[in-house]
Amino acid sequence: MDHETYERGRQIREAVLGSEYVERATAGADEFSAPLQDLVTEYCWGAVWGRDGLSLKTRSMLNLAMIATLNRPHELATHIRGALGNGVTREEIREIFLHVGVYAGIPAAVDSFRIAKATFAEMEGE
Repeated sequence: MDHETYERGRQIREAVLGSEYVERATAGADEFSAPLQDLVTEYCWGAVWGRDGLSLKTRSMLNLAMIATLNRPHELATHIRGALGNGVTREEIREIFLHVGVYAGIPAAVDSFRIAKATFAEMEGE
């Protein structure tokens, strides 16, 4: 493991998803799942999200489209929260999911809108 990349990844992961989310994810890791948490932190957040080529906002927008297309509702809700924190507006999220509907199918867009509305409501209640 490259500790510098891991640390950069931990910082970005916490900035995007929140310290509480990252703490829950890593605290719940055991002997079986800890290597996945390390991989996600170092490779995904450190080596890729930590690159200079795209802003965090752009990366969040790409993630929303890809995760919606892959039908990963739990991850989509998590990344909707992160996207809002990275400056993506609700209007931009709507446009992303409309785009998903055209290129990945209406069912993916319908589910994405449903998840976004529930996530927005949950965030307003916090």
